[in-house]
Amino acid sequence: MEKRPSEKPMVAGKQGSVTGYRPRIVIKFKDYVELPYRDGVETMFEKLKVGPWENLSKQFPGLTVRRLWNAVPPEKIEELVAKAREVDQTYRPPNLLTYFVVDCPPNVEPETLAKAFREWPNVEKAYFDPPGQDPLPVNDADDPLCPSQLYLDPAPDGIDAHYAWGFAGGDGQGQHFIDLEQGWTLDHEDLTAHGATLLFGTLMDGSRYHGTAVLGEICAGDNTIGCVGIVPNLASVNVVSHSGDTNNVPNAILAAMIHLSYGDTVLLEVQLPVAPGPLPIETVDATFEAIRLATALGLVVIEAAGNGSVDLDAWTDTSGFHSLQRGDPHFRDSGALMVGSCTAAVPHARWVSSNYGSRIDCYAWGEQIDTTSSNAAGSTTLYTTSFGGTSGASPIVTGAALAVQGIAEINLLHRFGPWQLRALLSDPANGTASANPAVDRIGVMPDLLKIIQSDAIGLAPDLYIRDHVGDTGDLHSGSISSSPDIILLSATVPDPQAAFGEGSGTENSDTLGSSAPATGPAYIYARIRNRGGTAADEVKATIYWAPVATLVTPDLWNLIGEASFPTVPVANVLTVSDALPWPTLPGAGHYCFVGLCGNPQDPAPLPADFPDWDHFYDYIRNNNNVTWRNFNITGPDPDASADPKDFVALPFLLVGAFDRVREMRFEVTARLPKGSRLFLETPLHLRGLISRQYRPEVVSKRNLIRLPLNPQGRTSIGPLPLKAKLRAPCRLLVQIPEAARKSAYEIFARQIYRDQEVGRVTWRLARQER
Repeated sequence: MEKRPSEKPMVAGKQGSVTGYRPRIVIKFKDYVELPYRDGVETMFEKLKVGPWENLSKQFPGLTVRRLWNAVPPEKIEELVAKAREVDQTYRPPNLLTYFVVDCPPNVEPETLAKAFREWPNVEKAYFDPPGQDPLPVNDADDPLCPSQLYLDPAPDGIDAHYAWGFAGGDGQGQHFIDLEQGWTLDHEDLTAHGATLLFGTLMDGSRYHGTAVLGEICAGDNTIGCVGIVPNLASVNVVSHSGDTNNVPNAILAAMIHLSYGDTVLLEVQLPVAPGPLPIETVDATFEAIRLATALGLVVIEAAGNGSVDLDAWTDTSGFHSLQRGDPHFRDSGALMVGSCTAAVPHARWVSSNYGSRIDCYAWGEQIDTTSSNAAGSTTLYTTSFGGTSGASPIVTGAALAVQGIAEINLLHRFGPWQLRALLSDPANGTASANPAVDRIGVMPDLLKIIQSDAIGLAPDLYIRDHVGDTGDLHSGSISSSPDIILLSATVPDPQAAFGEGSGTENSDTLGSSAPATGPAYIYARIRNRGGTAADEVKATIYWAPVATLVTPDLWNLIGEASFPTVPVANVLTVSDALPWPTLPGAGHYCFVGLCGNPQDPAPLPADFPDWDHFYDYIRNNNNVTWRNFNITGPDPDASADPKDFVALPFLLVGAFDRVREMRFEVTARLPKGSRLFLETPLHLRGLISRQYRPEVVSKRNLIRLPLNPQGRTSIGPLPLKAKLRAPCRLLVQIPEAARKSAYEIFARQIYRDQEVGRVTWRLARQER
C-alpha cells in the first residue's frame, strides 16, 4: 500500500475539503416539537411558533432545512423504533423525527450558525457535523512489513481463527455482514465471489484501497489466490457508504438496518476528524442515536475507536460531560463494541495512534496486516502487507464476532445479542491482555479458542486425564502425579473399555497396572474423560517415560508413542484407548510416565512448547490434559544393594528448573509402622544447602550425606536454592521391622514451588510373593 499523509483533525467551524461535502449543522428539536418530517419545513417555523425563523434567515440568507433521516421514509423509522423497544426493554429513544440539518451558506462559520439555533427555546441541540473519514493508520508504511497473516494465529499472537474453523459455523456460515465506509473494489479477485453490493451512498474512488483491505481481513475467499479472510464463507456481504453531498453516517447506518436481522453485524469504519484528534463516530449525537437504534434492534455494531491518540476518559462533549468514560454519571452507552489497536509484536502494546480509555472493549493488530488492496482505478489484483490503525484492528474483531455468531447459530441454535456478544468478546477471561493493561486501556484481543471453550458456548471438547483419583478436571492444589489413567500391563486385554472404562467397576482404581518385566514386551492403555460440549474425534494420548524424579522436566522425557481413541463422548464417560505397544523397556527400576492428551479442538502441547520455566510451571498446574504416574520395571537390579544392610533403597532424582536458580521445598511423607527407619541420601555437594536446616551425616566413602527422616509423618527441607538443570541422584533408605512386612505401605517425596506441588514420586512397599 502506498504511503498516505496523516489525516489532521478538522476543527469545528473550519470547512473541510472532503470531495462533495457541504458544511452543515444538525438541529435536534425537543421531543415535544411536532413538525412534518420533510424537507423545507422551515416555512412552518413561525406558524407553529418553533422559533424566530424570519430574523434568522435575514441574518443568514439562503438557509434551508432538510430532514436528517432520508435513507428510509418516516413511517419506517417509527416501525424500527417500535420493534427496537420490543426487542430491548431498556431502550428509551428520543423523538428521532425532530432531527434536521441546515446547510451553511458560503462564508458562514458552522459554529456561528449552530450557536444562533441553540438560542431558540425549542432547540435541544445544534452542532457542526463534519464529514466522517476512514480511520487511517498513522505512518503505517514506515513500519516493517509482515509476510503473512499472523493475526489468524493462536493467542497470544492472534485471535486463533484456525481453531474456529474446526467448528461448524466458525467460517462465518449463515452470517450476514455490512461494512460502512466510503470505497471498495467489490470485484477484487479475492472478494468477487461474495457478490457484494453497494446498498446506499456514493462510492469514493480514493477510498477503494481502504474498504478493500477491510473486507479482505474479514472475508477474502478460501481459494488458491491471495489471502484468506477470518470468515470466508459468510452468507452475504454488502456495503453502505457515508460519502456523498452531505455527511450521511447516520443515514448509512439506517440504510444498513433495513437489510439486516437480529444478530447480524455492521462495521463502522469511520472516525470523526475533530480536535483534539480523530474521535469515535458515536460522539456525534445523531450517529449515536442511529447506533443505539441498531443495537436495540439486536444488530451487532462494531466501531473503530479512531486514531487520535486521545484519552477518551478525559475527553468531554459539548456539555462538558465525560460521556465516553464508563462509570461516569453522564456515560452514554450506544451498545457498539469499540475497538482499539496494538502492535503486532507480543506482548501487544497500544499502537501509538490508537485512542484509549474505559469505553474501548477490544483491541487487535494496528500494523503489518496482510490483506487485499486496490487503488483509485479499481485494480482487482493488489495486496498489501502494511494495513493498520484502528482501520485494521476493527475488521479482525469483526471477524471474531462473526465466527462466534456462526458457531452459536449452527450449534446452539441461537445468536447472541449485541450486549451478550460484546461481553463475551471483551471478557478478560476470553482474551489476550495487552502489554500493560492499566496504561494501554484498549481492552483485550479476543481469543476464539477460549471463547469457544467458555461456558457461554461450551462446544469444544474438554479432554482431561486425571492427576489423581477424584480429579474432576478443575484446577486443584493436590497431587499432579498419581494418575489412575495410565495403565501398564505385560499383555493386552480383549476388551479394554469393558475392563477399565465407564461401568467396569475399576474407574477409580489406581492399582490396575503399574509394573512390567524388563524383558518385555509391555502394553499401555490410557483413560480419558471429556467434560466439554461435543464429542472428541482424533484423540491421542502421547506417552513418555522418564527416570524417577521429584520434578520431571521435559528434557527428561523419552517418547514411547501415541495411544489412540476412536472417539471420546461427552458426559464425562471414562474412555479407554487402544493398546500402545512398548517393545523395548529400560532396565529394572522405578520410573515415571508422563501422559499428554488432546485432539485438534483441545490440543495438548509438546515438550518444545515450554521455552522457559514459567510456561512449564503454568502448564503443569493450570491444565488438565497432562499427568504423571510412577511405575516399576521388574528384574535384576545391579544397583539394588543398599548400605546399611536390611534397608530397601528407593532411588530418584532431585531436579532444578531448566532456566536459573529457583527456590523449592523438598518434602517426604511416610506412614510406616512403629520401629521403622527412614533416611535420605543425597550427593555431598548438597550438604551446604541441607545443613542450613539439618545436620546430615557425611558418608565419606560413598561421597554422600545421609539425613534421618520422620517415618510416621512429614519432613520438610528448605526452601533450597536449586541450581538450574540440577540432576542430583538421591535415595530414600527404608527399613521396616520384620513383623510388619506383611502389610503394604506408601511413601511419597515431592518438590514444591511457590507453595504448589510441581512433582511427586510415590512408592508402594509390599512383600513380594515367591
